[in-house]
Amino acid sequence: MTTPDKPEGHGEDPQDPLAELFAKLMGGEGLEGVDPAEIAKAAGLPEDPALLQQMFQQVQSMMMSSAGDGPVNWQLAHEHARRTAASTSDPSVTAVQNRGVDEALRLAELWLDNVTDFPSTGLIGRGWSRAEWIEATMGTWRRLTEPVANSVASALSTAITEQLPEEMKGMLGSATSMLENMGGAIFGMQLGAAIGALSGEVVSASDVGVPLVDLEMALLPANVAKFGEGLGLPEGDVRLYLAVREAAHARLFMHVPWLRGHLLGAVEDYARGIHIDVSRIEEVAREVDPRNPESIQEALQGGVFMPERTPQQDAALAKLETALALVEGWVDELTAAATSGVLPSAPALREAVRRRRATGGPAEHAFASLVGLELRPRRLRDAAQLWASLTAERGIGGRDAIWRHPDLLPTAEDLDDPTGFSERRTAAEAQETEVDAALEKLLSGGFDTPAGEAGDSDDAEAGESGDGPASGDEPEKGGDGPTAGH
Repeated sequence: MTTPDKPEGHGEDPQDPLAELFAKLMGGEGLEGVDPAEIAKAAGLPEDPALLQQMFQQVQSMMMSSAGDGPVNWQLAHEHARRTAASTSDPSVTAVQNRGVDEALRLAELWLDNVTDFPSTGLIGRGWSRAEWIEATMGTWRRLTEPVANSVASALSTAITEQLPEEMKGMLGSATSMLENMGGAIFGMQLGAAIGALSGEVVSASDVGVPLVDLEMALLPANVAKFGEGLGLPEGDVRLYLAVREAAHARLFMHVPWLRGHLLGAVEDYARGIHIDVSRIEEVAREVDPRNPESIQEALQGGVFMPERTPQQDAALAKLETALALVEGWVDELTAAATSGVLPSAPALREAVRRRRATGGPAEHAFASLVGLELRPRRLRDAAQLWASLTAERGIGGRDAIWRHPDLLPTAEDLDDPTGFSERRTAAEAQETEVDAALEKLLSGGFDTPAGEAGDSDDAEAGESGDGPASGDEPEKGGDGPTAGH
């Protein structure tokens, strides 16, 4: 038995619970044979069996899983996203629902034929569950978040290491990679939870504006029904309106092949410059109560990783927000035109979608707090007005021709004056045409000098200096070349 006057860790006396647990892990025993209650005791957590089992599984993933090809444990992020989606009702899409989605998207394609020059995609419409949305989009989420995720995971690892007592650091020895995996696992779980929560809000494959999938058209029936709750509109109308939006997105990204890379590149440009302030994480780590798991989650979702933006990031973010607004504004305008006269509830649905996209849902805000990135088209209404003005002035073909090249796209300044864009663009195009014509004429030898002018010009140049030597005269003596001033 331990006597009060004997120091802990000597003889047969037990060590500190956390130190003893780490000693088992570092001594080669691993997690085999480690009772989850030991972890709870070490962390000061209640010994609830269900909670302990879940925590034990997560700790096991942290300790034993490698981070793969980077600091973030993406496998754990994927698993946690699926687990979060499954925590609420996520029924499989029935055959009837799947058929309803496909029929709505086929009708949407027919309506769009009248309002755009971009032809039909020919894609088969699909109904997705939330888990299927996660599976289809996880690869793109990794691409979008990896730069900031790696920074956060590294910062977490550093913070965890700094918070360990010196004796614990010595006991860890060469096993510091375990702490690196732990940092990657912690962030991976939080990112997975954010993506899993987002799967409960999105209504289609393209709902967040950024093309998360390539050449797919899909609706999430459960979320479509959830979106329609409280609107007082027929469920079929809601599904049809959202189907037109989805089909419009698909047409745009299919027939403007550079656009997907343009948008994803803008996100990556922004995320690549993110620097995480480790001192902020360390400050939060000191305030977190290890006996309260919710405090850790609140710290992670409370914007502790939100970086201070640099001028370069402000420019990248402005570019991204403008591009998102242009895409959403084009889709918004086309959807309104396609549904006009055939879907009486379209104006009300348009306003509901606009408000939803402008404000974002809880999961979208949690995602933004976690990675410092918002995917909301703040200037959707300005962009829609711009596309409407172009349709009136240039027609459908002239409007859609703007998507031929990224250099033709309106800028943030153009969104300040949507109705004046066409006039400015026409003037710029006229100037470009003049320059191109002049260049072509020059390259083809079209600028001929009239007879007699060449000799006069040469004589004039030769005699510019008055009494200077003419061409062909002997050079001045006393030097190898012209003297200064000639």
